[in-house]
Amino acid sequence: MFAKLVEGGTQKEEKQQFFFREGDVMSKKQAKTGYTKVSLVVDFLRGNLHYFVISILSALAVTGIDMITPQLIRSTVDSVIGTEPLDLPAFAVRLVEQIGGVDYLRGHIWAIAVLVVVLAVLAAVFRYLNNMYNTMGAEALVRTMRNKLFSHIQKLPFSWHMKNQTGDIIQRCTSDVEMIKNFISEQLTSVFRIVILIVLSVSFMFSMNVKLAAVAVAFIPVVFGYSLYFHSHIHDRFLECDENEGVLSTIAQENLTGVRVVRAFGREKYEKDRFEKQNNIYTDAWMKLCKLLSLFWGAGDLVSGLQLMTVVVYGSVLCVKDEMTAGAFIAFISYNAMMTWPVRHLGRMVSEMSKAGVSIDRLCYIMNSEAEKDKEDAGTPDMHGDIVFDHVTFGYGDAKVLKDVSFTIPKGTTFGILGSTGSGKSTLMYLMNRLYDLPEGNGRISIGGVDVADMKGEWVRSNIGMVLQEPFLFSRTIAENIGITKEQLTLSDIRQAAAIACVDDSVMEFTQGYDTIVGERGVTLSGGQKQRTAIARMLTQKTPIMVFDDSLSAVDAETDARIRQELRKNLGDSTVILIAHRVTTLMQADCILVLDKGEITEIGTHEQLMEKKGIYHKIYNMQMSLAEQEEE
Repeated sequence: MFAKLVEGGTQKEEKQQFFFREGDVMSKKQAKTGYTKVSLVVDFLRGNLHYFVISILSALAVTGIDMITPQLIRSTVDSVIGTEPLDLPAFAVRLVEQIGGVDYLRGHIWAIAVLVVVLAVLAAVFRYLNNMYNTMGAEALVRTMRNKLFSHIQKLPFSWHMKNQTGDIIQRCTSDVEMIKNFISEQLTSVFRIVILIVLSVSFMFSMNVKLAAVAVAFIPVVFGYSLYFHSHIHDRFLECDENEGVLSTIAQENLTGVRVVRAFGREKYEKDRFEKQNNIYTDAWMKLCKLLSLFWGAGDLVSGLQLMTVVVYGSVLCVKDEMTAGAFIAFISYNAMMTWPVRHLGRMVSEMSKAGVSIDRLCYIMNSEAEKDKEDAGTPDMHGDIVFDHVTFGYGDAKVLKDVSFTIPKGTTFGILGSTGSGKSTLMYLMNRLYDLPEGNGRISIGGVDVADMKGEWVRSNIGMVLQEPFLFSRTIAENIGITKEQLTLSDIRQAAAIACVDDSVMEFTQGYDTIVGERGVTLSGGQKQRTAIARMLTQKTPIMVFDDSLSAVDAETDARIRQELRKNLGDSTVILIAHRVTTLMQADCILVLDKGEITEIGTHEQLMEKKGIYHKIYNMQMSLAEQEEE
């Protein structure tokens, strides 16, 4: 049964993909080197297997005790109360003879009752051990699965996260993890006990009456037959439910984190309707699955009822014909009940196996997604050098974002990049920071003469500080958000960075100062405060290269000028790259590059670009004219 289970697994455009359907199909290379269903489950069980082993052994002990009790009742009815010869194993007969034989038991029948109670107590103790260790194993398994998944997701490349939606990833790491836990702890661990129960029950039944046993066993193939029939149908329906739950989780997650945008544009009704529509789709999928499961369980009840009725009727006939004793018939009914439950349980396990198989497949996709890797000889060179983009071409899918781009940023200078939305400004920085790897043959990016592809990714990012246009703040205090880059930062260090970012005064106006909780994604701060907090966070790294990706767009022109002035005074020999739409932010840069549709159209100082009277000149005049109109 276990073998059957485990054998049965442009940037914006990419981000809009809802499911992993294409990614779920592993490549031949992944199939050889990645996880299979078997190896993934085995890996998750490492360190937790002993809990389940103890649970299984305790369950087997309960099974053994359950097998003894009907034999005691049969012998008591037929040989102690009745006059049939004692039909027990040789060692049991000798034990009875040593205490005085059957006559002694007739006079002390309470002793048999005490023995039954003792066996019941022992069974209760082993059941307790079974439940306790099974629960401990299940929770330890969940902990292991979550830790491994979270650790692996942290190592996956930026491009993977761009293609896969957060809500669906969360759903896989919660609902699918829970499904696997339930199957292993509630279904898979009971396989051993079920097999022993079926084998022993059938053996005892055949030893008591072959004809009646044959009738009872004849229904087993029927149970397995309809279980296998429902298996594939349940698998498909559950996969549909699981995927729709991922979509629903994504919608909920996006709306909860973007609640201010929804409220600001009065889109509550639209989002509510969108959620309800997906919720109805998800509910309908589950209704279809429940109807199928109800039919499956109903068929099980019908077959089990027919089997019990047939055994009782035929067994009664055999008793009337004196082909079976009353005690044997009572014991037979007990064994039949013991066999009926595990046979039905195996049938139900088939349906649960379908669900668990889907969940394991979905986790296999995450664990088989290739983690970001450095070259074997990747180094950690000095990052205080010229930055050179040499014939760089790059695109997301078929759309080319950068087309044969070449330029040099001298070390210790301030370099500005201007361009319209979608011109490739941010992509340049993502490639330099190795958030995206530049494919071979698409150019070269070097720092101090060393290709960034030949450096360790962690080293590159620890030496290139980046502030994005939409900064992400954690649901922690302002001090924790600024000081998150290093473990040992004093409040003085944090305030120094905040002062350079011109956010210290604003923070000190808060009642709790730097201990103020910013809320989810910094919801309690204004856009400008969030950007300046992110700038302060990056400044605490004191990296040799600092990138400001349109990170002053939410602050006013006066604050923008103050921040740039403070940066010039405090950044020392760091290379500064300013990406902006506002010309005044770039005017003081040592060199300014103008991008248009992924190509360099102009490059030079502010004065040189103004003399060319090209795109830069037009943008400058337009922005200055708007500024004058606003002042008037």
